[in-house]
Amino acid sequence: MRNGRAGAGSIVARWLLASGLMLAAPGVATAQSCGNTGEGFGRWLESAKAQAAKQGISRGAIDSALAGVSYDTTVIRLDRNQRSFKLSFEEFYKRRVGSALIRRAKERLARHKAVFDRIDKQFGVPREIIVAIWGLETNFGADTSGKYSIVRSLATLAYDCRRTAFFTPQFYDAIRIVDRRDMTPEQMRGGWAGEIGQTQFLPSPYIKYAVDYDGDGRRDLVNSVPDLLASTASFLKGHGWQRGGSWEAGSANYGVIRDWNRAEVYQRTISVMATHLRSGN
Repeated sequence: MRNGRAGAGSIVARWLLASGLMLAAPGVATAQSCGNTGEGFGRWLESAKAQAAKQGISRGAIDSALAGVSYDTTVIRLDRNQRSFKLSFEEFYKRRVGSALIRRAKERLARHKAVFDRIDKQFGVPREIIVAIWGLETNFGADTSGKYSIVRSLATLAYDCRRTAFFTPQFYDAIRIVDRRDMTPEQMRGGWAGEIGQTQFLPSPYIKYAVDYDGDGRRDLVNSVPDLLASTASFLKGHGWQRGGSWEAGSANYGVIRDWNRAEVYQRTISVMATHLRSGN
């Protein structure tokens, strides 16, 4: 917790809890492909390197991304200690959305108006929705600590028998981010569950939806505001956002917000905060 706000890592954890992904799917993981302690991690990692090469990831990216990667007992402890998220909407909204966050959101809307105008024309996703997500995820980047190695965290979670089904694709896509030269291994630091950047993308949506919006040849969701805003819009459009449509509960666009985060209180908070910003009050 920081200043009464939930940390970024807990956002993905709530999504996992709400979507039933806290356990690997039955039959996916076996004793040879996963482990519940770090004893077999080295053997698993060598096998993973070979699999990454079979998937077309360059040897240079594999070697650089996985150099020195080891089993992270802290990540396992954090994963094991997750608890169901039981705050009511009123409690959650009061905790996460205050006058300071609204003020900062309005300031970002004004500061980045030109970028939001471009995004509106290209993607049709309202700026209020995007800025609400940005503020709720990391307080506009202020709460992106970069404490954990993304690759190490995802390797640990992919190897863990509880995590294999969900996190194995995320692990390989993290190496693909290095292979695309969007980020170096040293730059790939974020939340314990593999969240990257100011709107907290996991690697697989990063690969699928991240866009280079500032024209520098890289998709940088850590430092480039145009990239992170447009990529968030790209995700929502890719999940069916309807231009000009309502985002109130029960609407098709509200369903798209669910694809961003499976926790009902989080969906409603995005919707209500965006409506507040739209009203100008």
